[in-house]
Amino acid sequence: MQVEIGDLRHRITFQKLTTSVNENGFEVETWEDFKTVWAAVSNLHGREYFAAAAVQAENTVKFTIRYLTGLDTTMRIVFQGKQYNITAIDNIKYQNRYLEIKALEVVSSG
Repeated sequence: MQVEIGDLRHRITFQKLTTSVNENGFEVETWEDFKTVWAAVSNLHGREYFAAAAVQAENTVKFTIRYLTGLDTTMRIVFQGKQYNITAIDNIKYQNRYLEIKALEVVSSG
């Protein structure tokens, strides 16, 4: 996969879930910004799309970013006001240059 630097034109924010104690002594989980980066964003197509559709993951989006340490699948991505749960992180060809991240859009219920 060849990534052109001009493809990284979308701002995305990684968030991690943190637990704190509120004024009443209860634990509260909140999403806290971890890092905002430039990314290439694309929908799945071809074989990837059909593999995702087979497990009803049609809202899967692929984000490509410069290599970044500290990411894991417990985090989520905020892009254009929508949240995406990270399902896979691929260090492309193990070169520590780019990461390809597949994430599933969080569909709010109610």
